Parts: sequence; structure tokens; C-alpha cells
Amino acid sequence: MIGSVKGSLFFRRVALLAIVWLASHPLSASEFTIADIRVEGLQRIAPGTLFNYLPVSVGDRVTDSATAAIIRALYGTGFFDDIRVERDGNVLVIWVNERPAIAQIDIVGNRDIKTDDLKKGLSDIGLAEGRVFNRPMLDRIEMELKRQYFARGKYGVRIESTVSPLERNRVAIRIEIVEGVTARIRQINLIGAEAFTERELLGQFSLGASRWHSFYTKNDQYSKEKLAGDLEALRSFYLDRGYVEFEVKSTQVSISPDKSEIYITVVLDEGAQFRIGDIRLAGDLTLPSEQIFPLIQLRRGEVFSRAHTAESADRISRLLADEGYAFANVNTIPEIDSAEQTVSVTFFVDPGRRVYVRRINMQGNTKTRDEVLRREMRQLETAWFSADLVRQSRERLQRLGYFDDVSIETPAVPGSADQIDVNVAVVEKPSGNLMAGIGYSQSQGVLFNASVTQNNFLGTGKRVSFAFNTSSSNQLYQLAYTNPYYTVDGISRGFELSYRAIDFDELIGADYATDVGTAGVNFGLPITDTSRAGLALRYQYTKFKAGPASALAQDFVAQNGDEFHDFILTMSYTRDSRDQAIFPTRGTLQSLSGELALPGSDLQYYRINYRDRRFVPLTRRFVLAWRGDVGYGAGYGDTDELPFFENFYAGGPRTVRGWKESTLGPRETSNDLDPVGGNLRLTGGLELFAPPPIGGPFERTLRVGAFFDFGNVWATEASDLIAPTGFDIGDLRYSTGVSLSWMSPVGALSASLAYPLNDKSGDETQVFQFSFGQAF
Repeated sequence: MIGSVKGSLFFRRVALLAIVWLASHPLSASEFTIADIRVEGLQRIAPGTLFNYLPVSVGDRVTDSATAAIIRALYGTGFFDDIRVERDGNVLVIWVNERPAIAQIDIVGNRDIKTDDLKKGLSDIGLAEGRVFNRPMLDRIEMELKRQYFARGKYGVRIESTVSPLERNRVAIRIEIVEGVTARIRQINLIGAEAFTERELLGQFSLGASRWHSFYTKNDQYSKEKLAGDLEALRSFYLDRGYVEFEVKSTQVSISPDKSEIYITVVLDEGAQFRIGDIRLAGDLTLPSEQIFPLIQLRRGEVFSRAHTAESADRISRLLADEGYAFANVNTIPEIDSAEQTVSVTFFVDPGRRVYVRRINMQGNTKTRDEVLRREMRQLETAWFSADLVRQSRERLQRLGYFDDVSIETPAVPGSADQIDVNVAVVEKPSGNLMAGIGYSQSQGVLFNASVTQNNFLGTGKRVSFAFNTSSSNQLYQLAYTNPYYTVDGISRGFELSYRAIDFDELIGADYATDVGTAGVNFGLPITDTSRAGLALRYQYTKFKAGPASALAQDFVAQNGDEFHDFILTMSYTRDSRDQAIFPTRGTLQSLSGELALPGSDLQYYRINYRDRRFVPLTRRFVLAWRGDVGYGAGYGDTDELPFFENFYAGGPRTVRGWKESTLGPRETSNDLDPVGGNLRLTGGLELFAPPPIGGPFERTLRVGAFFDFGNVWATEASDLIAPTGFDIGDLRYSTGVSLSWMSPVGALSASLAYPLNDKSGDETQVFQFSFGQAF
């Protein structure tokens, strides 16, 4: 028995050792060296594509870990539903079952989002015709589509996807969308508001309950991002009125069971209103405090305003930047005294080091010479940096009209703490224009025009042009040359030759015509960066043609003749602070000009004209524009009065819309009451305009507006041939309406619908007016 037990223990130990050895040294019957690789089951995918993903190749030794790596690598491609790895002798056999390909995607039921936009979005995240179908991805796409509809306020949207198998291992996907109705904000409740009315506070929100204009503004469509912005606007509203402890306690958004109405509840804690306690300056002032304190437009005891505090800090920063401290930093440090309900404000000034300009670099001016740009720069090299001078330099470069874009950067010079470079980058536009076109104006009929213009002749900044313009009432031929920098100080000099023939019968129905030829020279003198004086002298030959139906024209010829040689002296002053010449949004344009026919001329007269244009931005999009024009003329010496063909006119798109062009004011009494203009003109108007909300390129080239116009002309000298005479402010005409202006690729288009408010008997009104094309 003992021997038997011992023998049994021996065999057990041997068996145990064998098991342990086999566990640590597995049988290698499945290991082999790959002599070839065979792939089974491929339909659409090329074998080469699969081999690119295989982690083994012919000659490698296959182990269990290598088999697992093969399966992981091929599953990772997303091309296969099933993968098996087998051995046929020394041949590695890989069996695959391809996932189906997407043959077509049909989307139905969508109205709010276009099908093409939806398909593009699906393609961007991997679901497109021709790609491998992945069911989990389709589930994620359904969730993404719901998110897009939620963002548009359609919380009741339902999306169902159907996958239909097709031949050759393909599938067709059909996505059915039931959009439902757009959920509208029914009510916004503000709880805890006591200092201000709910109407005042809701006025700070872009969101709101449905109103008549909601179809356009979309203000009644809920958006989490918009609500967050509205709450921040509400916080700013309170902080600007002294409520420094204001807090939004909670916000709750709920939706009705039918998912068509949304209710928003905001709980507020206004806190107490705080006033300004003390105002201090701290830090390194560098400038006298007497120069800084006037920029702080805060007063002790007045209600604290975060906006006014920030504006004061910004003014100090701009002053320091103008004095050369380009990297100045002004921080406001409020100290709140809850017991006294006051806020003491400390302006901590850190000017940094004063810097100067090492170099001004010009980039992008491949045609325009450097000197043309540099002479417009008000910031100079080696001088202290001034933010205001850099801004002026950019505006002057923009006003040249040679560039599509002007940008200025002021990087620090590497390795220097007190130097910067001024890098001016411009994008040139063609300075030469060869134009031929056709247009139409209600007052002048069909317009044919052509011009050859070089605004930047050979890159020198000089202007050379030839133009002609013809219509049934007006013909113009003009040759002009201007050198804006005749002297290094910016005095300009120009020459002009022109011929103009005007048929007043075609223009305003009056039976006379003029042929006028001129030759002149002009000079311009810069006074400031925004103002300029002008002086011009021209010789003018006039051939006057009086028709038999105009007693006024016949009487003028009888007294003065029909050919005139005159020397005209013109003096002018112009101030232009507009931010841009076309569709300005801020600034003014004022001009005062006087025209005198010098003694010794056949006709002796003078004309004075003042024009005023002002542009005030009301919001980011809306601009209020004012215009006013006053003109007066009279004769002197041997000429009793202003020659009537030099009269001022009013009526039409450029003066008083709603009346035919040049038809307001006195008329002849001897015939069909043709308009003759007057020697005194007063016109003006207000207009509110903005770019249309359609975006794209029209944002810069199209404006719509609402206007109020007024004006008229008077003949101040008594005459039996025209009526009425004398000045009466009660003769002013008024109109209101809407307008459209478009700088189209082929010329300027303007149109208006005007309603005359006080037209009188005999007035020639015209509700719709437009013109198209370029006139010179």
C-alpha cells in the first residue's frame, strides 16, 4: 500500500510538471511562416486596399498575437462586418464579409432646410453615396439632424431612417423628416425686477414674444446662445445704472406639451444702486494729471456706470498711444463699499515704454510708387509713435481710390523694447479704366458714355482722363489732367478742356440751347488733413440759341447778344471728414464755392453755393444722413441780373424727389409756362438708410432708405416774363418716400418712390424716379 501510494504521488507530480511546462511552452503546431496570403469574400474593395492595412506580409511568422493584430487592423478600417483568419498549409487565408455600400440617400419631408444642405452636412461626417454603410453612424446622424432642427426652434421634429438592401451588397437609405411647427416664445417673465419696468428690461433682449415683425427679425425663435447674450446685455444694463451687485439667480426654459410654445422665466436680484465715491489715478502717469483728469468723465456722487468708466479708461489709453506709448494699459479698479453704497474707482496707468517708429514698410504696391504712398503718411519714421497719426495715414490712403484695401500693422522690433515698425499693406485695384456704356435717365433719356481714365498714371498718382457723354438733351466732351502733388507741400495743379451742348427744350421743355467750350487751370491748397482750398481760372465761350417760342430767350439776346467770351474765377473751400466716399457712415462734407465772371467779360455775374452733408451712425447698420444746399447768384456791372441759363434748378432725384427734374420754381409767362429756374436755391433733406438684410456682396454695394426732402428755387428780381418772383419761404415743397441705391458692376443705379406732401396747381410731380448708368 505504501509503495502504491508513493507511485501514485510520483505520477501525479510528473503530470503536474508536464502541465506547467506545456503552459509555459505552448505547442507550436499553429505557428508557421507565411508563404502566401489569400483573401476570400472581397466584392467591391480591391485586394491592394486590404493589404495596405495588414500588419503582416509574406515571410513573417504567424502567432496567436499576430492573428489578433490582423483582426483588429481590418476591423479598424470599418469596411467589414465579419473577419476570420485561417491556415491552409503555409498559406494565410483571410475570410471577410464586406459591409454594404450606400447606393442612394433619399431625404423627404424637409422644408426648413434644403436637401442639398442636408446632404452636404451628412457627407461632411461620413454618410454619402458610394461610402461604406455604418449603422451606428446613421444613429448619430439622426441625433445631429434633430439638433439642427432644435436650433431652428422645431422641437417637435421626428426623424425616421429606413435602410433597404439592394443587389451587389448595397443599401438605399431613406430619411423621413416630419418637421412639425416652429416653437415660438410665448412669454418672458422677469421676477425680482423693481427698479425698472418690465418693458424697459425686455427692451434689452433680442428674444421676445411673437409680434407682427417676427417673421423678419426671428426674435420669437428661442436660442440658448441668444438667451445667454440677452442676459449679459441685461447685466450690462444694470451695471451701467449703478447696480453693481446685480445677479441672475436662475433661468428656466419650459416648452408646452405640444412643443409649439416656449416660456422663459428669469429670476433677478437687483441689489442696491451705488454711486461714485472717490476717483483716483495711480501707477506711472508719465503725463501731468491735469492732462489726464479731464478725460475721466465721471463725477463724485453720480450713479456709477461701468460703460462710462470703460470709456474714460479708453480715452486715457488713446491719449497715451498718441504720445508714443503704443503698449499702454489702463485698468479700472473698483472698490465697493456696501455699507455706504458707493464705488471708488482707481485708474491704474501702466504706460510701458515710449516707443518710436524705426521703419515704415510698404507692401502690395506693385504699380504705385512708394513715394505716392509715403507722401500720404502722417506717421513719420524715427518719430514717436502716434496711434492718431497712423489712423489718419490709413484714411488718407483709402481716400486715394487706388486701393481695394489698406491695412496697417505696428509690430514690435525684435530685441528692442522701444521700437516698432509700421507695415502698410495695400491691395491695388486697376487704376486705368476704359469704359463704354449705356444708361437711362428719366430727365435725359438714353445716355451713351465712354471714358479713358488713368487715376494713377504710371504709378505717379497723377490723373489723366478723356470722356464723352451723349444724350438727347446733353452732350459732353472733356479732357482733363491733374497732378495732386504739383509741389511737395501738396498743392495740386490741373488743366481742363471741355465742350458741352445742352438742349433745354429736351431737358425741361424751354425753347433755347447753349453750346459752351471751356479751357482752364486749377490749383488746390491743403489747409488741414481734412480741408482744402481751391482756385481756378477758366476761359468760357458760350453760344446761346434762342427759340422763337421763348420770349425770355428772345429778350435776353436782344439785350446781350448770343455769343459770349467770359473769364471765370472760382474759389472754393472743402472740408471732408467722411470715413469713405461711397456710402459713408460717419463724418461731414462741407463746401463753400464762389464763381465770378471777371470784369471785362461779356457777361458779368457771380454765383455762391454752400453744400453740407452729415452722416451720423445710429446703430451698426442704420445711418442718418442730412444734406443742405444754398445757392445765390446775381449780375453786376453791365449785366443786370444772373443770366437765366446759369440759373439754379430744383426738383428731381438730386434735389427734391417727387417732382420732375428741374421743374420747380418760376416759369415763363409768355408760352407754355416752361420752367426757367431761379437765382436763389434752397434744398435739403433727411434720410435714414441701411444695407439690406440679405448679406453677401450687396452688403457693400446696396443701400435702401427712407427720406424727407424739401426745397425750391426763386427769382428774386422782378420781371414781366416770369412768375412768380420774389422770395417766399412758404413756397418750399416737401416730399417723403423710400429710396434704393446700387453700385452695380456696370454703373450706378438709383431709384425712389416719393410722395409729394404739398404739391400745388401746375407742379409736375413724378412719384417713381430712377437713373441707370454713369454720367460725366
